[in-house]
Amino acid sequence: MWADFLFFLEELPVLDNEMFYSTKPGLSAYVDIPEMAAQTVRTMLKVAKNAVPRLEWKRTPVLLRATAGLRLLPAGKAQALLDQVQHVFDESPFFVPDNSVSIMNGTKEGILAWITMNFLTGHLRKETKSTVGILDLGGGSTQITFLPKLKKTIEDVPGADYIARFDALNRTFELYSHSYLGNGQMVARLAVLGALDAEGTVHEVFRSSCLPKKFRGEWSFGGLTYQVSGDPDGYTGYKTCYQEVLKAVKGIIHQPFELEDNTVFYAFSYYYDVAVDAGLIGDVHGGRLQVRDFKKKAKEACSKTTKRPPAFPFLCMDMTYITCLLKDGFGFKESTVLQLSKKVNNVESSWALGAILDHFYNLNIR
Repeated sequence: MWADFLFFLEELPVLDNEMFYSTKPGLSAYVDIPEMAAQTVRTMLKVAKNAVPRLEWKRTPVLLRATAGLRLLPAGKAQALLDQVQHVFDESPFFVPDNSVSIMNGTKEGILAWITMNFLTGHLRKETKSTVGILDLGGGSTQITFLPKLKKTIEDVPGADYIARFDALNRTFELYSHSYLGNGQMVARLAVLGALDAEGTVHEVFRSSCLPKKFRGEWSFGGLTYQVSGDPDGYTGYKTCYQEVLKAVKGIIHQPFELEDNTVFYAFSYYYDVAVDAGLIGDVHGGRLQVRDFKKKAKEACSKTTKRPPAFPFLCMDMTYITCLLKDGFGFKESTVLQLSKKVNNVESSWALGAILDHFYNLNIR
């Protein structure tokens, strides 16, 4: 992501331009061939060269903040990928600051996403008292971050790692923020399939009642390929799938003391992508959904698992997981309205803009 800040308005910068480019798969897919990760980054830097004026290259910083995909890898393998990225940065014409390549912890990821959304929606200005919360569902982890209105919310947390602070506009923001490593959409699939520790065993077939009965195929994640199928002799449907999915959520996700009294929650990443796959929202503008909309669509998707394999064989599992995560995980009511957005004011909804703001303005996140 490249962002151009022109001037200040009430002590906040004004975003004049953004160029967002993403590519798949992520770095973790190259865990056994780290040289390919370097090539991916070179491709992205070519895009950056076209976006940033040549005269600005030497003073435009390049940063890489790896997320859950690398947090889940063994330290040595993750470092090998980071070393490749660092080498590409060092040979580029851009400014390479200290600590330009690192793995970002999950809590900071949530905070930076919160900063992005509240910056874009105008809720970081001094005179604004209300803010928006964020729900980010990645492949390896999920984050929830919001500014509590009740002191009880802060007092009720299980540990210090549920509270985060940062400084901006001559004030300190105290947020409820937590990241759940292993509860991202893709790792949740592994958990439901019982394949978390399988290391991509080639000959074993992992079955789930959340997949269509007649479905059998390959699924790749994190550089590994798994043989997966439905359960041809077992029960199918939403209730059966929900019980499978519940094991990946119950007793793991903390329910904040306050949710319903908080401001609007923005949900993005896989919340958005799966809702698009399910036909709940359009793929450009997003929309507002109630939690019960996910539940209704999950039931519909799961009811079709006995028929021919659909275009999205994981849709029943993914929709059921999101429903379970929101309801039995975080504790949202079925009537809760979520704003699903890929972009706000034509700027990407992600932690990346928050990371840029943190780099330039040193928000002292802690």
